[in-house]
Amino acid sequence: MTEPDSIRVISYAFFLIIAFLGSGSLAASLHTKMVCSECGSSTLLRDYDSGELVCEKCGFVISTTLIDQGPEWRAFDQEQRDKLPRVGAPVTWTIHDKGLSTTIGWQDRGASGRRLSLEERAKFYRLRKWNRRSNVSDSTQRSLVHGLSVMSKIAYKLNLPRNVTETACMIYRRALQKQLVRGRTIQNVAVAIIYIACRQCNVIRTIEDVALAATITKKEAARDYRFLLRELNSEVPQVNPQGYISKIVNKLSLTGETEMLAISILGMASRLRLTSGRGPPGIAAACIYISSQITNEHRTQGEIAKVAQVTEVTIRNRYKELARRLSFTVNI
Repeated sequence: MTEPDSIRVISYAFFLIIAFLGSGSLAASLHTKMVCSECGSSTLLRDYDSGELVCEKCGFVISTTLIDQGPEWRAFDQEQRDKLPRVGAPVTWTIHDKGLSTTIGWQDRGASGRRLSLEERAKFYRLRKWNRRSNVSDSTQRSLVHGLSVMSKIAYKLNLPRNVTETACMIYRRALQKQLVRGRTIQNVAVAIIYIACRQCNVIRTIEDVALAATITKKEAARDYRFLLRELNSEVPQVNPQGYISKIVNKLSLTGETEMLAISILGMASRLRLTSGRGPPGIAAACIYISSQITNEHRTQGEIAKVAQVTEVTIRNRYKELARRLSFTVNI
């Protein structure tokens, strides 16, 4: 028996042992003993293009018959990648059944394109109806379907990334499981949960923005936000004012020089602990006001206050605190 054949036999026996033992401690200990036969190194590189298992330390080719576990088809553009796979969509938390259920189409045509007869259409109508009823069988499922639909609409209006929507849907499932939605409108709960998800994913959206997208008041959204925060024990990080700087700069159409100067001023203020106990939008607005005056991109306090959703008095107070400690003067 040649050396490659013996290596294949040993490798096959080794993987049979691992499959038989499962994920126990003995399997884990055997798995860690896969080393190079030349130098004893366990740092191995698997090259699936050439089918080789190579030691990274000495370069010895341990095996030349690695099995490629990828698809057997090849794709050269995104359109082919979308058409060739034979699997369904990935599991998602934004759908009440995570996208694992079956949906019967409404085209009333067969696989060959032939129109169904009257009896067949009546049969499939009944099948669709009972399939829809079986997917949403009780009030909890109906509430979940409605809540996820509302959150998806709000996320679309706010142009939120996918991870924020997924996080919000997971939080909503937890709230529904603890019966925290009962007695409250789904719209208000959805707004509060999306705001929590934005904070957890470090996406800058104020509670006013989320409430406006759902056409409710800030007071209603804040009330349910405080309630869910208390009942779910969720960890919500503090908002970084630097995110507000980028948001305000974009809305005011300021240059990158002004933005970088505002970030520098914010960094100096943070090191002097001038941001402690201050609202992030107010601090960010004051830094942008100072930097815009220095770079001669003049914006009034009213313009900045409107975009930052703070008052002009807040900007003036934060500016005075920064100017006093950072030693510079800007004409108001």
